[in-house]
Amino acid sequence: MLDRSARTLAALAVAAGVGCSEASEEARPPAAAPAPAAAASLPDDLPHGLLLALSTFDKGADGKPVPRSELMVLTRRGGAWQARSYGDAESNVFHKAFVWAPPGREPGVVTLGGSAAAVKLWRKGASGLAPVETLWQADFGGKWSRMRDGEIGDLDGDGSSDLAIATHDQGVVAVLRVGSDGKPEVTELDRKPDTFVHEVELGDLDGDGALEIYATPSEPNRLDGTPQHGEVVRYRPREPGSRAVVADLGFRHAKEILAGDVDGDGRDELYVSVEAAEGGAVEIRRYEGNTDPKAGSAIASLYDPMARFLTAGDVDGDGKKELVVAGKDSGLWLLRPGVDPKSAWRAEQIDAQSKGFEHAALLADLDGDGVDELYVASDDDKEVRRYAWDGQRLAREVIHRRSAPEPVLTWNLAPVPVSLVE
Repeated sequence: MLDRSARTLAALAVAAGVGCSEASEEARPPAAAPAPAAAASLPDDLPHGLLLALSTFDKGADGKPVPRSELMVLTRRGGAWQARSYGDAESNVFHKAFVWAPPGREPGVVTLGGSAAAVKLWRKGASGLAPVETLWQADFGGKWSRMRDGEIGDLDGDGSSDLAIATHDQGVVAVLRVGSDGKPEVTELDRKPDTFVHEVELGDLDGDGALEIYATPSEPNRLDGTPQHGEVVRYRPREPGSRAVVADLGFRHAKEILAGDVDGDGRDELYVSVEAAEGGAVEIRRYEGNTDPKAGSAIASLYDPMARFLTAGDVDGDGKKELVVAGKDSGLWLLRPGVDPKSAWRAEQIDAQSKGFEHAALLADLDGDGVDELYVASDDDKEVRRYAWDGQRLAREVIHRRSAPEPVLTWNLAPVPVSLVE
């Protein structure tokens, strides 16, 4: 199976370090920041840009933050990066944006919104991007209704792509298909009150050729340090009632997972970012299809409360994939598997001066040179950054700097063909 970023770029084409430490010890960042990248090495125009799903926060009359949805498009034209933004009055947050070609339709941009919880298809028009179709909208009956995450894949084996969607706050995991009549159809796989599902992933860990759905249900967020039970569950969408726990995390929990063949053995693995207990460290654990739910291999331990983005790709052009971890406070880390991928991976600091609550990151080859670049939203700095391999390290370049004074939270980054947005 291709990893997520490679699968995405392949679908789009059809549609249109400083120091290192062993993972057995907690990795701590050095003070140095990476050298700037040479912008001149980039072509003046790139065929792909970036989608960013954002929340910005105004101040309400009571002084409390009021969220506002924003869909940002970054493209490179004439040697400069250009940004355009769009909103949706029905949803005060976009949790994700990506490109999808629903069966029988041309590709477009999909947003997953919250309050109202809506999956919308956008297309370009005279004034830029605008929503043209609501594929699914729901009130799940809890305090919040949010479409939180989604992934694209053929989930029923009919050769066409579907969406696996995770939601707040009634624990709904669902599959969105487009039927033979052209109408969207939703099948709920799971529902549990007062449950947040932050992340959904697709992978074939058992090697049977059919995609499984992996999700991260958890209790509502607690900020008082009270322990929360955590787990990762699996669904086989062609088998009703197939829900199974594949990672039992005890009183820790995960809000970020990644499925894909990162170690190059021809079989997908599951990587789980296990958030730190009080005063501890975040762990990256690896699971195979037959791993005991309580026996995942810890491949890295970072001195950070959480890391909510994992992304995989080939950053240096050696034909082998690496894993990038975006920590909340400790910055960006590059993990390289060794001879035994179940043992500790080598951890190299990419950039200690990159931070954000979500700290959205993406490995993707937007310039088409065969090597993945790293794109990161350092929200604490209000910057979007590009890191490219310079022969020795991932060198940093700022491609967008936000001038607006209000806080910003970037939920995801995704590649987009320029032809779909300009």
